[in-house]
Amino acid sequence: MTPLRSQPMVERLRALQASSPEVEASAVVSIDGLIIASALPDGVEEDRVSAMSAAMLSLGERIASEFSRGSIEQVFVKGERGYIVLMAVGEDAVLTILVREDAKLGLILLEMRRTVIDLARML
Repeated sequence: MTPLRSQPMVERLRALQASSPEVEASAVVSIDGLIIASALPDGVEEDRVSAMSAAMLSLGERIASEFSRGSIEQVFVKGERGYIVLMAVGEDAVLTILVREDAKLGLILLEMRRTVIDLARML
């Protein structure tokens, strides 16, 4: 994706982070593990985020399929210092966010759904 096409996505990711201060970083990643757009802080490598996001999505899809849970919509990882949440953006991409541990996940998920709708239109 060209920088001109990804710029609106970057702006939407920044808007997500501005509306939900608990969101520390966000990225849109292709299912192949390539960064499409990101709003990551210094010190967070795009390549690592994209590769791990694709791996998590792939594993989540296999688990959902194996246990007959249908197509995957979200993947959560909870750690001591927060969450990593992935949400499908259509069939070709995923929104990955890093969230602080004190976040109200219901509100974060609502804002993620809104963001996913906007991002899907931009792809």
